[in-house]
Amino acid sequence: MQDGFVKVAARTPEVRVADVAFNVDACAKAVRHACAIDGAKVVALPELAVCGYTCEDLLWQDELLDASEHGVAELARRCAAYDALVLVGAPVRVASKLYNCAVALCGGRVLGIVPKQHIPNYNEFYEARHFSPGPSHCVRVPFAGETDVPFGADLLLACRQLPELVVAAEVCEDLWVANPPSTRHAMAGATLVCNLSASNAIVGKADYRRSLVVGQSGRLVCGYVYVSAGWGESTQDLVFSGHDMVAENGALLAEGRPFGAGSATSEIDVRMLAAERRRLSTFAVDASPEESGHVVVSFDLQMEQTDLTRYVDPHPFVPSNVARREERCEDVLSIQTFGLAKRLRHTGSQCVVIGVSGGLDSTLALLVCARAFDVLGMDHTGILAVTMPGFGTTDRTHGNATVLADALGATLREVPIAAAVRQHFADIGHDERDHSVTYENAQARERTQILMDLANQAGGLVVGTGDLSELALGWATYNADHMSMYGVNAGVPKTLVRHLVRYVADTTDSPELAEVLGDVLDTPVSPELLPATGDGTISQRTEDLVGPYELHDFFLYQVLRRGFPPRKVYRLARHALGEKYDDQTIMRWLKTFYRRFFSQQFKRSCLPDGPKVGSVAVSPRGDLRMPSDACATLWLSELEDL
Repeated sequence: MQDGFVKVAARTPEVRVADVAFNVDACAKAVRHACAIDGAKVVALPELAVCGYTCEDLLWQDELLDASEHGVAELARRCAAYDALVLVGAPVRVASKLYNCAVALCGGRVLGIVPKQHIPNYNEFYEARHFSPGPSHCVRVPFAGETDVPFGADLLLACRQLPELVVAAEVCEDLWVANPPSTRHAMAGATLVCNLSASNAIVGKADYRRSLVVGQSGRLVCGYVYVSAGWGESTQDLVFSGHDMVAENGALLAEGRPFGAGSATSEIDVRMLAAERRRLSTFAVDASPEESGHVVVSFDLQMEQTDLTRYVDPHPFVPSNVARREERCEDVLSIQTFGLAKRLRHTGSQCVVIGVSGGLDSTLALLVCARAFDVLGMDHTGILAVTMPGFGTTDRTHGNATVLADALGATLREVPIAAAVRQHFADIGHDERDHSVTYENAQARERTQILMDLANQAGGLVVGTGDLSELALGWATYNADHMSMYGVNAGVPKTLVRHLVRYVADTTDSPELAEVLGDVLDTPVSPELLPATGDGTISQRTEDLVGPYELHDFFLYQVLRRGFPPRKVYRLARHALGEKYDDQTIMRWLKTFYRRFFSQQFKRSCLPDGPKVGSVAVSPRGDLRMPSDACATLWLSELEDL
């Protein structure tokens, strides 16, 4: 449970209708496997699992009801050895009425009883014949050997050791109604909802059921464990499929397919959910559970590290599914395109000026310019693509920039910068043999001056090429490539830039454009500010200096989007990328990320306009309002302790 990860399990045990002893034994075995083998801390068993959902009029027999109550007590006793909260379905008699309930067990005791509130009595369901709708308010009742058990729908189970773990329960149909009880439970603080169901199998129902579970977890920013009765139930008129799921904040983490093994296990990150709720100003919460009428029952679990089995995406900005990735690429290109088109229309500009280097970022920006001109019905000759060869420019990148501009029908202009930079060196007394930051940045600033002045001449806009990853790391020369009149790549991380260029290469009708884009993709990422090697190849590779962008984009997502602390970011990076990078490499570049992210905020504090395209952005006017002189000590010191 360290770092907020709680392993949860949905288990559909074997069942025999009305055979309580058999069912209790099957439930106990399912709990044992979930806890002792899989390490689950919360286990959900199906609706009426103790007796079987399809008992029908046998539910009027005290023999069955007595056995079910004794069965719950026996299950609580057998689960006492496991450090877990267990929820099991059982019929419960209260004040001469019968209720369909989720019963919470922990430490050998019955902690509480949550009755089903919405009793279906339509189509194949006939529950109102036996069950009454449960009250929302809690009362105290005797049950299963306990004399004072909380009974009511508005019941929350809170873990003392992990305050972010607050569990609520609802039963089957409760999810399918217009206003599910889980909504008010989440507003009262529940971060994990367990649904105990007996949902029969009919064609198409599994897809809809899945959408309900995933959607509810997203709306409530919660974890959602769904467990359903299996095919051991009576098949007199219906068949039950045992559909089990674990969802978190709109994502399906694990699923036991219908008619499958009857289990789903994963880890819910309750600290992430709590942080996400704090971030969302529109997520309404009550000041306290009691304010909404909820009763809170505390329980204890041992704090220990949870083995992660859930998938942690090593490339959070790039979908692994090809179809989704292509859809993402088209969405991003459209956002960039129409953002620039709006700016051009607003300013009345008929021209854009862009520095093209033959690298990935300037290539993407040039492609966006071409798309924006198409949207506005403007001739591509109004795109002034400027190549500015300097001390480190190679024939390969220079040639690609030239071919790219020609393939897009842009106007190409070449302005060599070596003579102007040398004059500048002479003016400030800098030795050209000194390849320090002055040597590099003088070239970058000369290029920006050229672009700005050409834009003035043509009455156009300078389009920036820097991407989100570079801005996060501060890998930009202040008042040089850091500056433009509209930065189309400002919201696009480096790992996605590559896929956007590849997407255009794969979908273009121009063989010439596809070929040059392919070579751009194969070119190492470099600012080309240091002289090339003796054989004319690139000598300065960005990722050798600041680290792999694959790692930095992972860090960027976890730090900015999730708000995770350094210890957790490091743990997740090892889990997601540990097969490719050793621990020392991950730690080295994570420290670099934090150092650069904090020290380079002053560059982000005065960024030009540019479109946000995803859930992570660093605009000082939007997502990241951070002081430029904040200290990284707190974050770096945590890493030193690992």
